[in-house]
Amino acid sequence: MVFRIAAVLVGLIALLAPALGQPAPAPLFETKAAQAFLVDGGTGAVLYQKDPDTPFPPASLAKLMTVEVVFHALKNGRLSMHDQFVVSEHAWRKGGAPSGTATMFAAVKSSVPVAALIQGIIVQQANDACIILAEAMAGSEENFAKLMNERARAIGLKTSTFVNPTGLPAEGHQVTAREMVLLAQHLQREYPQYYRYFSQPEFEWNRILQRNRNPLLRLDIGVDGLGSGFTEGIGYSIAASQKRGDRRVFAALAAIPSEEERVEETRKMLEWAMSAFQQRQLFAAGEIVGEASVYGGEEGSVPLRPQGPLVALVPAAGHEQPVSARIAYQGPLPAPVEEGTQVAKLQVWLGDTLSQETPLYAAESVAAGTLRQRAFGAVQELLVGWMR
Repeated sequence: MVFRIAAVLVGLIALLAPALGQPAPAPLFETKAAQAFLVDGGTGAVLYQKDPDTPFPPASLAKLMTVEVVFHALKNGRLSMHDQFVVSEHAWRKGGAPSGTATMFAAVKSSVPVAALIQGIIVQQANDACIILAEAMAGSEENFAKLMNERARAIGLKTSTFVNPTGLPAEGHQVTAREMVLLAQHLQREYPQYYRYFSQPEFEWNRILQRNRNPLLRLDIGVDGLGSGFTEGIGYSIAASQKRGDRRVFAALAAIPSEEERVEETRKMLEWAMSAFQQRQLFAAGEIVGEASVYGGEEGSVPLRPQGPLVALVPAAGHEQPVSARIAYQGPLPAPVEEGTQVAKLQVWLGDTLSQETPLYAAESVAAGTLRQRAFGAVQELLVGWMR
């Protein structure tokens, strides 16, 4: 991999100029959570991570994957909000009133519409609602878990594995903080018409009113989703999204010691994300960012540009931390190179964290060179290629 950074430095000098002469940087954010992952929704920038790929039992966070399967079926017309499903004795005993777990109190043998089941899952974290939908859509919890894993892989969750729709303890049930954030982003982006249920304050079924179990909604800080969980011996977990103005951030935290600390740690992380970073445009649409070396072409390099304005999320004044950027590509690029071909990425680093990657495209074509030019390029590559 070859890196070119000189052309990016002009943008970074302008970017960091306000920080010159400021006091020493404040300490970076710290959390009591054993695993955490935080991203900016607009730019996709990674703002904080702590063991984000270490698996943990999802508990009720698994219900986020359950509703993704349901939302996907609704979006594709395989399911309707008006469809009604019967409450089996299994669903009633394992997830209903006799279970002693989170439930919407659906009566055994009664029929419940999909719209109510979705609200039961999201607002009340109802286990009976999960099982009712699983049995109706796939015949059993086990078969529905297969659908969950198929959809998980389809949307980019590579390691998270689901064994049942409820998140109740089961061997092999695991997720990661990084992938819970990816799932949360997917739900907010792909299903805006259903995402609103995550901020619904309460839901009543069978004449029993229950408040939303997401403890952050009551803080009135712009949180509008998503869910929480608890596993004995592991601790408390949460996936959350906060919107303030034109910015949205997503976070997932796991293995937090207490319920009170889960609320406070998540609140602090979200508030830090909103106050410690700001958007900056590094390059305008079509502006040349840098260049990549070309091998065997009429020209020895090709200029690079992003498809649109290149926007990065960077530390705000008072929250300074090291920022660097570089153009990364596998090179030198073999000629010919066609204009508009993606050939590189601009990487923005916050300290030692790769925060953001933006594709870069060839701004012009480079044709294959003459035999003499190709021979010269071959010799040059032979002499210097070993140093890369």
